[in-house]
Amino acid sequence: MYPRITDLLYDLFGWRSPIPLYSFGLMVAVGILLAAYTTAANFRWMHRSGILPAIAIRLRRKGQARSEHAVRPPSEVVGNLALIAAATGLVGAKLFHIWEYWDLFRARPWEMLFSPGGLTFYGGLITGALGVVWALRRYRIPIKPAADAIAPGLMLAYGVGRIGCHLAGDGDWGIPADLAAKPDWLPTWLWAETYPRAIVGPPEVPVYPTPLYEFFLCTLFFGLLWVLRRHPYRFGWLFSLYLVLNGLERFLIEQIRVNPRFSFFGWQVTQAELIALLLMLGGLVGLWRTWRRRP
Repeated sequence: MYPRITDLLYDLFGWRSPIPLYSFGLMVAVGILLAAYTTAANFRWMHRSGILPAIAIRLRRKGQARSEHAVRPPSEVVGNLALIAAATGLVGAKLFHIWEYWDLFRARPWEMLFSPGGLTFYGGLITGALGVVWALRRYRIPIKPAADAIAPGLMLAYGVGRIGCHLAGDGDWGIPADLAAKPDWLPTWLWAETYPRAIVGPPEVPVYPTPLYEFFLCTLFFGLLWVLRRHPYRFGWLFSLYLVLNGLERFLIEQIRVNPRFSFFGWQVTQAELIALLLMLGGLVGLWRTWRRRP
């Protein structure tokens, strides 16, 4: 495990960077870039097909007192959407992590606030989605078809981000692995991991490397969403399917993952389990309401 990519470069080439480059941040950045790339590709296709209209962008040239408006394809603002999603998502991810570990936050508030780790995906998804919706309204881009265009990349970005969690060893691992139950054909590193360089301290016993499982599942679901991206159903159908798949993937992983639990009407659940169930429910309702062909 290499929480810092610069340590890997040192081991391979003997060169030590004066500025540490963290694995988690690097993989999150890669995930955002991949999501922006796939979203831009979908925006371009939707614009050529007449689904997404051209938008007016305000331009200000050097030496001009007033800005001008230029008509551009919507794919040109995908970079802005990615930046807005990253900024608002980072705030939500930190706030939801504090909510999940409230007792620890009360004991060490400043350490948790300014720690480079300690981010909860669903918090970032919720606040990032709100930020993107605000930006789409500002650019006057229809929200439902845009959500369909964003869905595949969002699934891929989450999976790539989990590789960052695995490299960093930030505690997003599973429960102790049952080595006796490991199939002979499966590599040990895919069944049980010790995370010797984990940034939060290695686990006491080998555990299930759940970030890898999430990466494999998300890559599979990304492929499915990408194949279905030109679906004939009403707008919002693909994003509803994304909600179902995302919630299903996370709910299953939570069964072998270490996370604090709390009582919800007598049911001991994790924060992620509860949100995953709500996402699946909302996605199923969305599929039911959009499962009709577009005119």
